[in-house]
Amino acid sequence: MASTYLSRSTASGTDTVWTWSGWLKRSKLSSSQTFFGTGNGSSSANSLQIRFSDDDTLDYRNFVSSSYNGRLSGGRKYRDTSAWYHFVFVWDTTQASSGNRMKAYCNGETITGFTDIQDPGLNSSAHTSGSSTFIGTDGYGGSTYFDGCLSHVHFIDGTAYDPTVFGETDATTGEWKGKTSPSVTYGTNGFFILKDGNGITDQSGEGNDFTLGGGTLTDLKDNPDNVFATFNPLAQTNSGSLLKFGNTKTSNTSNVGQTNYISTLGMASGKFYFEAKMDNVGTNNSGSAPYVGVFAYPSYTGSQYVGDTGGAGYNTGGYIYNNGGSGTNTGTTYTDTDVIGCAVDLDNNKIYWHKNGTYVNAGSGIGNPTTGANGYDISNITALGDIGFCVSGYQINAEWACNFGNGYFGTTAVSSAGTNASEIGIFEYDVPTGYTALSTKGLNE
Repeated sequence: MASTYLSRSTASGTDTVWTWSGWLKRSKLSSSQTFFGTGNGSSSANSLQIRFSDDDTLDYRNFVSSSYNGRLSGGRKYRDTSAWYHFVFVWDTTQASSGNRMKAYCNGETITGFTDIQDPGLNSSAHTSGSSTFIGTDGYGGSTYFDGCLSHVHFIDGTAYDPTVFGETDATTGEWKGKTSPSVTYGTNGFFILKDGNGITDQSGEGNDFTLGGGTLTDLKDNPDNVFATFNPLAQTNSGSLLKFGNTKTSNTSNVGQTNYISTLGMASGKFYFEAKMDNVGTNNSGSAPYVGVFAYPSYTGSQYVGDTGGAGYNTGGYIYNNGGSGTNTGTTYTDTDVIGCAVDLDNNKIYWHKNGTYVNAGSGIGNPTTGANGYDISNITALGDIGFCVSGYQINAEWACNFGNGYFGTTAVSSAGTNASEIGIFEYDVPTGYTALSTKGLNE
């Protein structure tokens, strides 16, 4: 989450040669966000930052006496919030050729097309020793916190490594994947953190542990090997809509009309389940209510309610709306703190909702997604194209906290995990037999 960062004091080491490697998944876009920084904690005069600029390009830069001694910035944009990126940054100013002293790689490939290239001097320092090291913010007391997820973060002091040391191309899929235990020599200030979850104890053997400087570290199931759905910030069209906590919590911050939030991953076949906790119904301005359900991507604009044309949704008043038609009364309303489970069977074009574990009446009886009884027909929605899980709200301060399988509503862990035969994801209530989380592994089961 934003304002979460790690820090440690750094001993004297090798400032002229080092390597940084890590996997990251972005949440918030269009803002300056530093994921690796060094410095004295009070001034940028002598510091290093590797960050995203507010135009979503990379900025790999080193300051000496407030001037740049080495910079690669601009060019390619990194705006995919549904993917994990693997970055490797190398500093080796012992190289005779100035163009080889700073290098950057993404998913195993050399990054080219930087619009600002300033080569560092021969044998010049990058301030990675004798000060402090920060993960998730800059090194001079600024507020450019990284908003997203980090995993398998390595720093190697004294050696320049290629990305193939940390990752490789999968022979079957052709995709870049990580090596969980790369063979490297870490050096004096080297470290390996966030290896399996949110552990900040150094796994390199060098004893360079980090401390939590601020915020909250959450141990997510989302990782480079299994990417879970979140809500897509690029699909938001209203200025009053806000996403938080890794794009899993929605909030309407002003009276901007109906606002939809749709998942980054879509569904075309199979059976999937997710949960949405009603954190705040909000101030009702027009009689409209929050909804939870699904929406077809070709019909999505971001400014409808979930039961509008192209969607099917269950609202706080207890009604199901389908494709903008008249509502079906389930007889079951919900409000703040209630958890709504949503199970979608795309093999039979049915959807089911439960309130706190008890499935509701969709007009033909109480639904049972495990047996397939009394499912609500959404064949008119699936005929429009792939669909995504979706929530919406009209009211000021309307808030949903959603669990796509990470086991959290916002930063609060589920209180009593239900059963899940697929073993993909952690949910508050039992996942119906035959259903799974909306994730890359879930989609490929």
